[in-house]
Amino acid sequence: MMTKTLFLQAIGKVALGAAAAGLLIFLPAGTILYWNGWLFMGILFIPMFFAGIWMMLKNPELLRKRLHTRETQAEQALVIKLSGLMFVAGFVLAGFNFRFQWLVLPDWASWAAAAVFALSYLLYGEVLRENTYLSRTVEVQEGQKVIDTGLYSIVRHPIYSVTVLMFLTMPLILGSPLSFAIFLSYPAIIAKRIKNEEKVLAEGLAGYAAYQKKVKYKLVPFLW
Repeated sequence: MMTKTLFLQAIGKVALGAAAAGLLIFLPAGTILYWNGWLFMGILFIPMFFAGIWMMLKNPELLRKRLHTRETQAEQALVIKLSGLMFVAGFVLAGFNFRFQWLVLPDWASWAAAAVFALSYLLYGEVLRENTYLSRTVEVQEGQKVIDTGLYSIVRHPIYSVTVLMFLTMPLILGSPLSFAIFLSYPAIIAKRIKNEEKVLAEGLAGYAAYQKKVKYKLVPFLW
């Protein structure tokens, strides 16, 4: 059941994220007339807002899990720090790249990246629909079962497949190949998270070890 506290947490999370991203992007750009920045902000936070509203109405427990970010696994501390550093460095560099026009992508490339990002958002929603146990933290939940249908029958971690796609398109939407080079570190970061997550799931979730044998690939079919 939706609660006032959950609603305020969700709205606050989106507002804080938008404010932080805006400062990191537009301050280095030296102007608010950075159209790529507005495109990025819109395509990221507007769907996020409506997705949050949908989860509040349809599945508040899932929203609560997605808002919970405090890890219980010590191994994930470095992953969180590296991801945060990647975002800060990538966004700031994108702003400076626009300001000084170091190496800027053509407009069509940013729009194409935005289209891929929108598609990945739809896939993200499908993963959430298939697996209501998805939490932002690495844990085994009470009553959790192995999901092996839909996208989970293709790769073991479709949520990370989608986030890799989303994150790699972000700097391209911002028009910055230099930032893209920084975001290329994300697959290596997420590989560390997956290694720890699979260890936790194999030890604590019944049937997960058999699922690992059944679905061979973690993120990319026939490749990884």
